[in-house]
Amino acid sequence: MSSALRVATRSSELAIRQARQVATMLEAHGVRAELVTFKTTGDKRLDEPLSEIGAKGLFTRELEAALAAETVDCCVHSLKDLPTESPAGLTIGAVLEREDPRDVLVVNDAIAAAGLADLPRGSRVGTSSLRRRAQLRHARPDLDVVDLRGNVPTRLRKVEEGQVHAAILAGAGLRRLEVQLRVEAWLDAPAWLPAPGQGAIAVQVRTGDARVAALMRSLHHHDTGVAVRAERAFLAALEGGCQVPIGALAMSTPNGLTLHGLIADVDGTRVLRGSEPVNGAAPEDAGARLAAHLMQQGAGEILARLRGLATVPAPQPE
Repeated sequence: MSSALRVATRSSELAIRQARQVATMLEAHGVRAELVTFKTTGDKRLDEPLSEIGAKGLFTRELEAALAAETVDCCVHSLKDLPTESPAGLTIGAVLEREDPRDVLVVNDAIAAAGLADLPRGSRVGTSSLRRRAQLRHARPDLDVVDLRGNVPTRLRKVEEGQVHAAILAGAGLRRLEVQLRVEAWLDAPAWLPAPGQGAIAVQVRTGDARVAALMRSLHHHDTGVAVRAERAFLAALEGGCQVPIGALAMSTPNGLTLHGLIADVDGTRVLRGSEPVNGAAPEDAGARLAAHLMQQGAGEILARLRGLATVPAPQPE
């Protein structure tokens, strides 16, 4: 029997569940998989806001290094964590069928709120995302938005304990952890936009590994791939990362796929939005067009302001 395919994953419960999903799919094709776990920079530096760590690949770099060194055969990532540019010699081999990409609101039981609009003035709402912070501040400037780090169970526990009154998380993670009953409200797009690629699992491979690349093609979900290619092209064209509040989602409509996107100031005082139709044969074109459109509206000013700061200000827990 051939040796097992070594699948790299972060060590969080959610990441392992995602990697097991890939392993199960591989085993259905007769390939035995073995998970190899890693703790990334983003996992280790939990006492710092993500925006202040200030580097791309916070949740992927260690896995990618192992893949390049051939100590593992592929890496499983949440696509939203994966920088738009892969390191030399690495590429995305498959994108699995997407889970619900929307963000969700989780609320402490003592707070009577069925949605964002119902949260009492001054409620402490936790998030580690500048994109979520900007949209929160824009929609509800009367809320106290605070930094909330940790894996999904940890963040849910902090809501339960009342460290925050509510939190914004990715609904896909709660579904995969089977705790979706904790969701108080789904934040619908395009009014509220998730991170580009949110809800999708990506498998990264070495460009020269024909065997593994062929295996991954059997796992790839075409429609999800088209959608996230448009979203990530928009992100890449704006050169956005964890320190830029950018949201994007390609949504199906009766007229076909439409890419919605936004870029905002960190404090949410200025939010620029737009949309573009997506051509399935060249989805990246929609991302490039939308980015150009927002640049004409003033996205360049937002980017220049953000990059002119030594560190992007982020709210701190008290």
